[in-house]
Formats: sequence, C-alpha cells, structure tokens
Amino acid sequence: MHESTHAALNPTVTLRFLAAPTDVGHSGSVDAGMVLEWVDKAAYAAAVGWAKSYCVTAYVGNIHFADPVNVGDMVEVTASIVYTGRSSMHIRTVVSSGDPKGGAPTMRSDCLVIFVAVDTDGKPIQVPKFTPGTEAERESEQHAIARIGVRDEIVMAMGRQEYTDAGTGERVVLRFLAAPTDVNWGGKVHGGTVMKWIDEAAYVCSARYSGRDTVAVFSGGVRFYRPLLIGDVVEVEARLVYTGNKGMHIAVHVRSGSPKGTELNLTTYCLTVMVARDESGTAVPITPWTPTSDEDKRLWAHARELLEIRGRAPGNRLPNHLQENGYT
Repeated sequence: MHESTHAALNPTVTLRFLAAPTDVGHSGSVDAGMVLEWVDKAAYAAAVGWAKSYCVTAYVGNIHFADPVNVGDMVEVTASIVYTGRSSMHIRTVVSSGDPKGGAPTMRSDCLVIFVAVDTDGKPIQVPKFTPGTEAERESEQHAIARIGVRDEIVMAMGRQEYTDAGTGERVVLRFLAAPTDVNWGGKVHGGTVMKWIDEAAYVCSARYSGRDTVAVFSGGVRFYRPLLIGDVVEVEARLVYTGNKGMHIAVHVRSGSPKGTELNLTTYCLTVMVARDESGTAVPITPWTPTSDEDKRLWAHARELLEIRGRAPGNRLPNHLQENGYT
C-alpha cells in the first residue's frame, strides 16, 4: 500500500492499492468486512501520525455501503483528522475505487472513525489540538461535533438492551481463537479484523433467515469497549432483531476471554443491516419477521429507535432502504 501525508494542520493519509482476488468474499465482490478493515487501517495511520503514539479504535460511525468494489479496482482510502478531544481523534474516512486504466474513482463509503491515543499501559493520553484552517475543514469539524450528541444517544440506547435466550429471532454464534495473524502494531487484534468478523457473523445469520445470498448495506454504532488479545477465545453472536421489506437488522456482539478461564467479556457491539439478493445480485423482498416474545418486541422497538435517532442527526439522510416509508 502507498501512503502519503499532506499538510501538517490537516494530516491526511491516503492508502492506494489494487483490490486483490484474496479480498473477495462470499458476495463475489469485496465484502463490507474487508472495506471496514481498510477503513480502520487508514484511520489508524492518520491517528498515529497526529498523536505520535499508539492508538486504539473506539468507535466507527454509520457507514453505508454503496456500489461494490470489484477485483482489480484501484482502491483509494483517505483518512483525515477533522476534530480532536483531549485524547480522541475524529477521522473522516472515504473509500473510493475505479478502473485503474483511467477515469475518476467513485466513492463507495464514507464514515467517521474515532481513535484514542494511549500510553504503554493502555491509558488515554492527551493529543495535539486540531485547528481547522479552511472553511471546508471548519465545516467538517462542526459536522463531527454535531454528531457527538447523536452518537452518545445511540451508545446509551444500545447499552440499555439485554440479549437472553428468551429471544426467538434467528441467531448464530461463531467461536474461534484469535490468531497471531490478527495482530496489530500494539500486540492486540486489529479493530478492522473484529469488524470483518462482525460482517461474517451477520452474513451467516441473515443468509440462514432469508435462505438467500446477502450483503451488508449499512453498519452503525460500532463501539469498542476493550481490547481483544491474541490467543483469546472469541465469540461472535449475531441475532436478527428487525426486518423491513428487504433489509434485516442484525445485532452483533463480540466477546472474548482467556482460553484458560470460562468468562467472556464484551469487546465490541454494533448493528448491521443486510439485504437479500437474487442470482443477478438484485435486492429482493424477504419474509417479514414477527416478534413473539417480550424480548423480541423490545429489541424490535430498539432497532426502530436507532433508525429514528440516526434520522435526527444534523445533515443526515438515511438512504431509501432505511427510510421508514421504504423499509417497513
């Protein structure tokens, strides 16, 4: 991958590379999990370049997956610091791709990633303050600040929920050991790798429910609670909590712990929306899921609440497949 760093006041890291055959997932094109891994790597590079210390992924905001990235595409992932807190860096990350033989690349996804700078003991440390120098930078900073309240509201709403065996929605659990190949520069598991696992579990859950091939169209509120260590036992649980006309809302929890013990701690949680596709790759309607237990009904209402919160975000407009009038 090629990296380039621009003006010091607005450090921007751009990764450029060809989408390889090994990047292809179950969909026949590059899956959302791989895109999220690219996003995490670019944002990490921008965060470290600004903080001059090791940084950890704290949160990945709403990301919509537009047209797919195909094998052989020239991919460009640009990550720019847009706002800093005491120890946090808000980084706008844009994924574009196109024909390497020429032509303008097309934006495939755009999201805000938050990294936190930490010391050798994993404690947050102060980072240099970012000061926007242009009108575009000031607008990006204000956009990031305006979303803080929405993000906190989403995190609180997600944190209030409990998932037990009383739920009757489609559910899958993947279990494995975190391998040495999953390691990042700080000895922990890449945040991007964790998001790839989330996409895989959401795929299995949605494919089982619909009986069709499925792809992610949206991932939101990816919250990282604690680091995941190499050698840990990892459990990725995906559960259907809501359906619309074509989409399936899948809540995914990632837990991990020492293989020598029995306790698994929550490391990451998010909500992913998957759509079913026919043989031509066209999104098709699915059978509606009807909540039956009290927990089903509570989680169904929770998914709707998250839609409404995101719809109130300043300057935000959800795509039609997530709008109430086209999704229920």
